[in-house]
Amino acid sequence: MKRSKSKNKKKLIQKLGLIIIILALTTIFFIPVLNNTKLGLDLAGGFEVLYEVKSIDGGKVTRGMLTSTYKTISKRIDSLGVMEPNIIVEGNNRIRVQLAGITDSEEARKMLSQVANLTFRDTDDNLLMTSDVLKSGGAKIGQDEYGRPAVALSIKDKDTFFEVTKKVSEQTENMIVIWLDFEEGKDSYKQEKDKCGTSGSRCLSAAMVSQGFASDVIIQGNFTLKEVENLVDLINSGSLPTKLEEISSKTVNASFGVDSLNKTVIAGIVGISLIMLFMVSLYKFAGFIASVGLFIYAFLTFLTFWLVGGVLTLPGIAALVIGIGMAVDSTVITFARIKDELKENYPLKDAFVKGNKQSFTSILDSNLTTLLAGIILFIFGESSVKGFATMLNISIIVTMLVMVYLTRWLLKIFIDTDYFNDKKYAFVGYKPINERNKFIQKLSNKFDNFDYVKPKNKFYLSSSLIILAGLIVTLIFGLKLGIDFKGGSSITLKSEYIIKEKQLKSDIKEIGYEAYEVEILDDARTSIIKIDHTLNKDEIYEVEKYFGNKYNAKTDIGVVSNIVKKELTKNAIISFLLAAIGMIVYVSLRFTFSYAVGGIVALFHDVFIMIALFGILRLEVDSMFIAALLSIIGYSINDTIVAFDRIRENIKAMYKNKIKKKEDLIDVVNTSLIQTVGRSIVTTITTLIPVMMLILIGSHEIFNFNLALLFGLISGVYSSVFIAAQLWLDLEKKNIGKPIKKKWYEDIEKEPEELKIKGINS
Repeated sequence: MKRSKSKNKKKLIQKLGLIIIILALTTIFFIPVLNNTKLGLDLAGGFEVLYEVKSIDGGKVTRGMLTSTYKTISKRIDSLGVMEPNIIVEGNNRIRVQLAGITDSEEARKMLSQVANLTFRDTDDNLLMTSDVLKSGGAKIGQDEYGRPAVALSIKDKDTFFEVTKKVSEQTENMIVIWLDFEEGKDSYKQEKDKCGTSGSRCLSAAMVSQGFASDVIIQGNFTLKEVENLVDLINSGSLPTKLEEISSKTVNASFGVDSLNKTVIAGIVGISLIMLFMVSLYKFAGFIASVGLFIYAFLTFLTFWLVGGVLTLPGIAALVIGIGMAVDSTVITFARIKDELKENYPLKDAFVKGNKQSFTSILDSNLTTLLAGIILFIFGESSVKGFATMLNISIIVTMLVMVYLTRWLLKIFIDTDYFNDKKYAFVGYKPINERNKFIQKLSNKFDNFDYVKPKNKFYLSSSLIILAGLIVTLIFGLKLGIDFKGGSSITLKSEYIIKEKQLKSDIKEIGYEAYEVEILDDARTSIIKIDHTLNKDEIYEVEKYFGNKYNAKTDIGVVSNIVKKELTKNAIISFLLAAIGMIVYVSLRFTFSYAVGGIVALFHDVFIMIALFGILRLEVDSMFIAALLSIIGYSINDTIVAFDRIRENIKAMYKNKIKKKEDLIDVVNTSLIQTVGRSIVTTITTLIPVMMLILIGSHEIFNFNLALLFGLISGVYSSVFIAAQLWLDLEKKNIGKPIKKKWYEDIEKEPEELKIKGINS
């Protein structure tokens, strides 16, 4: 016996060595991934602007015009020397430009917004012709006499073109140099000769001219097709009648970005560390392995985010927090199931296999519903919300791969050592109730005997009162809208001096604007001024200059026009409605319509609670609040589905899918909630920990977002335990005595099956 235990201990030590190797390798690869992850404006500082591309002559903006303008902007940014700019075409006529790390936003704004200027010059930089000689959009992909890719130019002013080309052909240096945005005194062909045609040069092409041309011509050379396509777009951008109208902008000082990054990283590290400690204290060795899985999950999430070219922002980090909650939830559901099987006196190996198998359906349903909310966010959200959605969606997919399969595999190899066969408490924190201390026994009995159905009307009433209070406040005072939905400008100042609210109101009035809100932050040296007026680029410069001269203040200015305001409002409503409809459809397909109604009412309950609390507390509602709402929609339905899954399972196990009387329904609901309430509390705590850290020591920019998550998480666990199941019960009373119908896509005996891995779930 002793020899067997010694052998098992040796196996355990060998497997622990494997864990150390995995952690070491993950750390080695994690560091360069983190260092190479592209940071957004709110973390690195910089400048963002959203342009509407307009036709100078009032005509319609075509896709070709938009593409050419995009290429021109890219070319101009290359000349600014900005590393890894983010340029996004949005819709049919908009281009968003994000330049992280740039220090001179005015220079960038001036260079980006000017109308593209195409000129033809000689090798001494003398002007020969302008884009007027070309037809609008007159550059096209063509071929030379040998069938190689070339640029075909359609000439409008053939007389001028003939005179110029004939004159150049007779010179010693018979070349015409095509420039985009040539600057006198700064640009020179002699300096750019070797770089002409490359991405960092305004010199597009230098063509040798052998004769005068009075018709359409081609520019030929050793071009690849991609080079020709690029050159065509750039030439067209200089000849197209388009202009850029700035409709929103944002500048973030580098010091703001570094400060936000430092605070958020510290909050994240503290939060994740506390989660790991919590998991180990609750689930012992299994909690330790889950923490290892959580570390690998974080690495793979960042790796995937980096591979798809994601830009990490504060909302993205917040999405990672939600993802961590989902990841931990997957393990908690599994561990709770394993403990249930151990209560039935199954050996550890059997309990592990059965627990994994039974938890898969709940994990799949809960993750898919959150993924649905994430996809809708990505489609309809603005740029910061898209970043949030990208990270959230990646997190959910990685959760399914790592926390479901990898963590189970790691646990399996330790179970196979047989070391934990008689150490169930050391493995997963399980103790038979008679072996627990008296306080825990008393607490367990209290939870196990609680009637969740009897006081349901009180639960309904308490929620209704909060929502009603919020509705009254909102009707009287309205919601406190951020500039995303209100429009206008937000000016953030960071100064060495303490500036009082009264003084700032006087200052902004002196410049010519009226502040509807001035907020002094905790350090008293950072303040936010909000005005209804949408500042243009000249006014932004004046505001920055005024506060810079008077207080030596660094400024961040965000501007949202009425056009963007209306679009954000419309997209927020569409996102919410689509998410709600998607949840109803999914839950109806996976369960029955009565489950869907219970789930969707609980979902609306959580949304209305969040809106009510923001209305009562006069907290600002902006686009990130909408992201928080949609995240909670996914998270709330996640909690509810786990409870519904138990109800469905218990109807089958306890009553063979046929409820005969009301008391049977009550029994099923109470039994199911008793079995799931512990898991709901644990997963809410593990998600609340990093959210609380972000609230307490994180960046101010996402304070309201995290507060919304806090309200939503608490409301979510409340509604899943005290609202959704009770509503389902009320709806199901009419079906008493009727057998449950089979779903159209499956036999009632069979649940969706996961990938079978021997010894883990089979």
